[in-house]
Amino acid sequence: MSLDIRPTLSALLRNRTGAVLVAAQVAIALAVLANATYIIVQRLETIHRPTGIDENNILVVESAGFTPRFNQTASVQEDLAYLRAAPGVIAATATNSIPLSNGGNNDSLVTRPGTARHGYINDIEVDEQGLDTLGVRLIAGRNFRHQEIQPALTRNDAAHFVPVIIVSRALGEYLFPQQNPLGKQVWDAFDHPATIIGVVDPVMGAFPASDHPERVFFLPRMPDEFIVVRYLVRTQPGERDTVARLIESHLASSNPDRVLNFVRPLSYFKNLSYLGDSSMELYLVTVTALVIAVTSLGVFALATFNVSTRTKQIGTRRAVGARRRDVVQYFMVENGLITSAGVLAGCGLALAAGYWLSVRYALPRLELYYLVGGVVLLWAIGQLAAWQPARRAASVQPSVATRSV
Repeated sequence: MSLDIRPTLSALLRNRTGAVLVAAQVAIALAVLANATYIIVQRLETIHRPTGIDENNILVVESAGFTPRFNQTASVQEDLAYLRAAPGVIAATATNSIPLSNGGNNDSLVTRPGTARHGYINDIEVDEQGLDTLGVRLIAGRNFRHQEIQPALTRNDAAHFVPVIIVSRALGEYLFPQQNPLGKQVWDAFDHPATIIGVVDPVMGAFPASDHPERVFFLPRMPDEFIVVRYLVRTQPGERDTVARLIESHLASSNPDRVLNFVRPLSYFKNLSYLGDSSMELYLVTVTALVIAVTSLGVFALATFNVSTRTKQIGTRRAVGARRRDVVQYFMVENGLITSAGVLAGCGLALAAGYWLSVRYALPRLELYYLVGGVVLLWAIGQLAAWQPARRAASVQPSVATRSV
């Protein structure tokens, strides 16, 4: 039997309904597969991009005073002394923000006082152990000194700035393109100046969902006198859960004028921040798998139907000399034509869907190698789905042709 496809096409055109439906399934499956895979990969890259923070070994502790006797300054000093001396702890700091949590403080920095301001930049208050607590790498300049740590703000002096700050490399490049930011001055929203004394990289701030989460700066200041106090505690690898239990036991009973809200790993807040991305990833994987499964069943059902309705024809072909592999080849070619037609239509549908997604949701355009990969995968799945029915057709004996219908 030759590979002449005209008889195969002729047979398909006489019974075109099933072939058209299966080709449509293949087209839809390709459009879903290519675009869903592209979106899933983007979400995975977003979730797993480097943060520069030792997120797996950091605890977040939050407490709040609830009586008039609560003295936040004294409480913070006492808590930090305990936390830093606790076994398994590398460093600890009080802070105003929880990194990677999608919640925190922002400020606007400019390189000249009185100039127009565009957008806000995440600021994180820490003391001299702040960088060590986060595990971020200082690539230029120096860390804060103990004497540079400013006291906590009160409600009456919330506009005060700090004399020095440490910036991320990304923020330094944004504020001073093609310049070394060390020693440069910046001004806050109230036109108070601060000098850049250090640069860290990489680092991600408190807002991973923002357009530029890597633009962040650190202020040497104790947390505001606004009742709630947060601590970041970095532990030795493998000691996080043990340290968490020790901290919770001690802080819950050490000060009767405050309540311990929680002791949680930093990864808990990161997972909450990326919950939408993770849910979308799971949803798209499920939908794509179901679409491919339904398409495979459609191909299998059509091939099985064709074999069952052509049993006598197959027997006749066998009687006039067709070999088993010739019968298998015939049905595989037939299925290949249907799958190819669906794939061609699916390419156009996938590109159209990718264009709509890029316009509607500001997503990047679909990369063509996802489309090519989808074509290869679906074509292979289509052929595998037709393989068993084709083998069943090859098992038809020539004597079937002599039987009455």
